Amino acid sequence: MKITQQLLDTLTEQAKASPRLRMNYDLRNSEKDQSQRMLNAIEPGSPLPIHRHRNTSETVVCLRGRLAWEYYDEHDKTCTETIELSPNGPIVALNVPKGQWHTVKSLESGSVIMECKDGAYEAMGEEDVWV
Repeated sequence: MKITQQLLDTLTEQAKASPRLRMNYDLRNSEKDQSQRMLNAIEPGSPLPIHRHRNTSETVVCLRGRLAWEYYDEHDKTCTETIELSPNGPIVALNVPKGQWHTVKSLESGSVIMECKDGAYEAMGEEDVWV
């Protein structure tokens, strides 16, 4: 499969039309594929709660646009670091450690990331999302 600008444009248009202002595109080979690989178009204003993945790290690559990745302290729930991701900036990708509280904010329309996590999809529980 080729990840083209046309695919990213289509995904961005779908994100803009979505109430969540984001849209993902599954990159797995089949439903039996036990990996987690996806494209995720995220528009400014997309509500993404602070959350964690207890059983997997998360690798994120910014394909286009600009995003602010935020890490949080689990004890006092304060932002401890903000990392700007952009394909032409100093940081284009990062690996979020397993269990790290985080969120992402789109800083520019048309922003798209590729996400990869360890193993098969596991739904997050209430204990994994701050409300």
